[in-house]
Amino acid sequence: MAESGDAHQRTRLIVLFGGQSAEHAISCVSASHVLRAADPSKYELIPIGITESGNWVAADEAAALLAAGRPQELPESVPAKGTSVEPSAVLNSGATATVVLPILHGPNGEDGTVQGMLELAGIPYVGSGVLGSAVAMDKVMAKTVLQAHGIQQARWLPLPRTDLADLSADRVLAELGPVVFVKPANMGSSIGISKVTTAAQLEAAATEAFLYDDLVVFEEGIEAREIECGVLGNDQPLASQLGEIVTTADFYDYEDKYFAGTSETVVPADLPADTSDRMRSTAIAAFKALRCSGMARVDMFLRGDDVLVNEVNTIPGFTPISMYPKMWQATGLTYPDLIDQLVNLALERHQQRSAHKVSPS
Repeated sequence: MAESGDAHQRTRLIVLFGGQSAEHAISCVSASHVLRAADPSKYELIPIGITESGNWVAADEAAALLAAGRPQELPESVPAKGTSVEPSAVLNSGATATVVLPILHGPNGEDGTVQGMLELAGIPYVGSGVLGSAVAMDKVMAKTVLQAHGIQQARWLPLPRTDLADLSADRVLAELGPVVFVKPANMGSSIGISKVTTAAQLEAAATEAFLYDDLVVFEEGIEAREIECGVLGNDQPLASQLGEIVTTADFYDYEDKYFAGTSETVVPADLPADTSDRMRSTAIAAFKALRCSGMARVDMFLRGDDVLVNEVNTIPGFTPISMYPKMWQATGLTYPDLIDQLVNLALERHQQRSAHKVSPS
């Protein structure tokens, strides 16, 4: 990657944000901060929004401010609106190196769909590939894979929509209770999640979760410390300093995660060195088990001496209060340097995959 300010040598960095999911607004907030932090001497920044109806648009206001060298004036949330563009035209890199940075949380962005499109287009992109993205996004598949790798988790049960009529809420509570979390399998940011203690609550929560997905997961509610770890890398991933979520809310919900509610984040987490090392090793093991690459935030529980993996997020939040950039900053990697690392990892992975033989000759 060129280090000079020559526009012709800069990497063309397409920041793809918005998307067709309930996490659309959070994606826009994350994108605004990525655009502010990226070094304009290294990147030709191109903000492209995907509207909630699926149209691709050039974020005209953001692009004008970036072109004028005034990224600090970007609105807190870059809106996914502007001049309509065709994806093929956006991705056509010409003679300039192009990397796509998808800041697309949730379905139709974090689940392998956009990654598959970029693979077919032959465009390097930040983050996990099709398989890692899809498996990590689907909580049931992720839990199944982690279980196969012997990685500890809270107890859980799946429920497809087709089995809703046969749901025995009493049985679920007897097996997982007395407190159970009900979640859509393919959703993030705590959207559609409920905490329940009765059969009636569980049935209502399942109905609510099915508004977002055709598969629901029930998870055992546990008393534990909530610890997160940032993972960065491809074949030899590294783990960041750990962060702890301390909240007085019923659980770490959407409001707490993105709008500075009642939660507090402690980075680095106050843990004994041996516990920290075990949790960082567990985060890397989960990252590898799910075939992730580039980046992920691994959410864990510390229950006594037991380390349990909760979820692996392949496109973590990048807002000012998001844990992923904060944990790497505590590890010694600034926000702009983190972007550089992610772009370099995207190019590295693309070069490796491009070198694979496509015929048995």
